[in-house]
Amino acid sequence: MPTTTYSQEEVAMMMSELKVQLLPTIIEQMQLINQLPPLLTRQQFMELADVSHTKANQLFNTRGFPVTRKLGNPRVITSEFFKWLNEDIEHSKMVNLRFTATS
Repeated sequence: MPTTTYSQEEVAMMMSELKVQLLPTIIEQMQLINQLPPLLTRQQFMELADVSHTKANQLFNTRGFPVTRKLGNPRVITSEFFKWLNEDIEHSKMVNLRFTATS
């Protein structure tokens, strides 16, 4: 298997370029997440995750999914939802977020 080696300068240049390109996107995503309410209604969750009513029901009944029914109607605990997404790559495949989840 061929190997590629980079000089310190090349690595520094790549890291600098990554910061320039990714940092604004990461900041924007964090701001979007911080604007979400602590508890998402079914409709809010469906819009955020870009899932159908059927898929939302399936997720709401999935063991370990961060939903609470203590307030009557099911609500998704926003912070726990993003933790759940980051726990397992398979979790992130269940929804269609338009951005990468960060916690």
